[in-house]
Amino acid sequence: MTISSRASTGVRPTPTSGGPLDRFFKLAAHGTNVRTEVTAGLTTFMVMAYIVFVNPTILGFTAVPDLQPRGLPFGATLTATALVAGVMTILMGLVTNRAFAMASGMGLNAFVAFTLVGQLGLTFPEAMGVIVIEGVIILILTQTNFRQAIMYAFPTELKRAIAVGIGLFIAFIGLVNAGFVAPGPNPSQPVQLGNLAGFPVLVFMFGLLVTVLLRAAGPRLHPILGAGYLLIGILLTTLFATAINSTFAQSAFPIPGVARWPENLVGLPDFSTLFDVDLLGVFIKLGVITAVLTIFSVMLSDFFDTMGTLVGVGSKAGYLDRHGNFPDVKRPLLVDSLGAIAGGAASASSATTYIESAAGVEAGGRTGLASVVTGICFLLMMFLSPIAGVIPAQATAPALVLVGWMMMTTLAESEEMADHTEGTATAPRAGIAFSNFEVGFPAAATILVMPFTYSITNGIGAGVVLYTLIQLFVGKGRRVHPMLYVVSAAFVLYFLEDFLQPYIT
Repeated sequence: MTISSRASTGVRPTPTSGGPLDRFFKLAAHGTNVRTEVTAGLTTFMVMAYIVFVNPTILGFTAVPDLQPRGLPFGATLTATALVAGVMTILMGLVTNRAFAMASGMGLNAFVAFTLVGQLGLTFPEAMGVIVIEGVIILILTQTNFRQAIMYAFPTELKRAIAVGIGLFIAFIGLVNAGFVAPGPNPSQPVQLGNLAGFPVLVFMFGLLVTVLLRAAGPRLHPILGAGYLLIGILLTTLFATAINSTFAQSAFPIPGVARWPENLVGLPDFSTLFDVDLLGVFIKLGVITAVLTIFSVMLSDFFDTMGTLVGVGSKAGYLDRHGNFPDVKRPLLVDSLGAIAGGAASASSATTYIESAAGVEAGGRTGLASVVTGICFLLMMFLSPIAGVIPAQATAPALVLVGWMMMTTLAESEEMADHTEGTATAPRAGIAFSNFEVGFPAAATILVMPFTYSITNGIGAGVVLYTLIQLFVGKGRRVHPMLYVVSAAFVLYFLEDFLQPYIT
């Protein structure tokens, strides 16, 4: 029994049968068809396309003039980002037959740029060597089934909390990208309502209204409007933004290329940074102990970000069993491990499984065909980046808010399934018993820490450490899976890294 095997739009696609795509991707068996999978793949790409421009901006220190001379060239990094995302997303689809997409991880790329290069003084080849090394370690852990064992060791309540926390995280990202939520004026008020007078927020509000309307009324008007409401909402909002920008002499969206028809439709790829990697530099420059701790920090973040994404997105796609486990999880973990190695080797930072894959799942995507479509779009970005650059962040923000809501419904579905099965001999309680302090507080910590620290890893770490400690305090330590003790110890080191750093350098 799975948590959810239906497209959450309420529109059930008509399964196809007999064609080569159906036979390879088993479309009929997953209750889907080619049109739905293509729509889902395009939707995921639209929501993720920003990474092709944001990643070069971060790795090139575009917003930090003092560090720009040490940054990677924009064109070459754009090519590497699109290439790695395309190849790894296609590989994910073909190997796993699951609707997951991959690209350079946000947060990980900032760690590479501002910590490894900016703070620790590594060159980018040395920093990318760190990424390759941690990718190889994760690959070994995956092949020895250690990574899978950790995923299965997590209690069901924490797995549910991860899905809900990711939902809040995605919605928060959307609100920040839209400008609806902005940094606060002082430390006592870290966030505040954004400036609602500008055109960008107007575009977001328009997009949210259109997307909500399509979600609510689309299925009654036409099946395509219901199944493709996220993609249609993004396209209509982009057209609206472009019209406004044109009307006001490109002043509404002053960022070059955004919300305006591009002068050049095609750009040539630049492969100059591929395989520019130094695997030994980090040990020579930082010393063995500091280098090991640095690699450990990156690995832990990469390791648990992926775990959170697979559990969270998989819960809505119907990939998990009734215990919250992901059957045959070794395949997506294997591809994800290779993504870290490929991202480092291409100088694009670690490629990881993206939480925005949930957008394609919400659009009805259930198989690897959706991932293949997304991957092809990324490969085309190496040549058609000016066209994709037209989409403003405010056009994809409504989709992220709706996807965040969709992820949070996982908890309600879990409670509903628990109500139907409670009292049977074999069915576990599927929801989260928040009133039970032993599991409710760690679950709440997972949900809250994830969006408020802008990190999936931090949320998982807070939850698992609290769960383990509480079980020990109440005398139930033997019920804790041994793997969780290992994970808890690793997270304690992770959280104490800044405190310990002066004593080990």
